[in-house]
Amino acid sequence: MRMKTRLRQRASPGLRPAVIFSRPTMKEVSATFISRPALAISGSLQQKSGNLELLRLAAAAAPAGVEVVLSDALRHLPHFDPDLEADGAAAPPAVQAWRQALAASDALLIAAPEYGHSLPGALKNGIDWTIGTGELERKVVAITAAVPGPARGRLGLQALRQTLGAVSARVVGGEPIARGPAFASEVEALLQALVDEARRSPED
Repeated sequence: MRMKTRLRQRASPGLRPAVIFSRPTMKEVSATFISRPALAISGSLQQKSGNLELLRLAAAAAPAGVEVVLSDALRHLPHFDPDLEADGAAAPPAVQAWRQALAASDALLIAAPEYGHSLPGALKNGIDWTIGTGELERKVVAITAAVPGPARGRLGLQALRQTLGAVSARVVGGEPIARGPAFASEVEALLQALVDEARRSPED
């Protein structure tokens, strides 16, 4: 019997509510279970982004026992500026919320377009805010891009992988997913690979 996905919303102080897709709690934990949410992040700030649609598809297809949280925190972050935390000053509220969301997740699913042969500036900015605080250190991160054809998006994903290397992230995937008949199945396969990697010990 197919289980229905529940839709909830979680609000962060000063931020728009994040959309949360989850499965009903099961008495017996499935083999795909991860204890904390997977955070889904679109590298595009466009409201009708194809990458956002990819993440929504992944969230709706999440296996039982897996919660996928869609976050739009990137749009609220100020430009990275170490002076904002100089002399022990508290980070801006949006930065604190971003770091807390990352720390509270077991894994990340990032879908990002290619801008100027690289990753989007908003996404790079979000990563920069974690370099010195460690929320992404050794984090399991699946990366992809929703593209019109298989030859698109690769340079952006290469740049994203290189940037995630600065925090020693455990990168899963890295190939764009072309829109077409196999789109949904490839998204589901990437999500399953992310869950499998999140369940493994970093020492495995």
